[in-house]
Amino acid sequence: MPGLSLGKRYAGKTLQLQYLEDGSLLLRTVAMVPESQLWTLEEPHRSKIARGLAWAAQTEPRESDPDELLKQEGKRRSRPRGRRR
Repeated sequence: MPGLSLGKRYAGKTLQLQYLEDGSLLLRTVAMVPESQLWTLEEPHRSKIARGLAWAAQTEPRESDPDELLKQEGKRRSRPRGRRR
């Protein structure tokens, strides 16, 4: 069986091969998302992640005082942590 070389441009990429009705083949690059991370692409998680990344991009990092954070944690209204299903 003859091989197919796509060159360096496609090295390390994941490709999808699709057979079309007219007998031709369509080869496309695809991004694979692990099933355990699919929730990150669904709303409202997707929007929350985008807002967090935008905030992080425009906010300068600063050093935290762990003792002060512990004091603040006791004053905050408790809310569930982690991902909801």
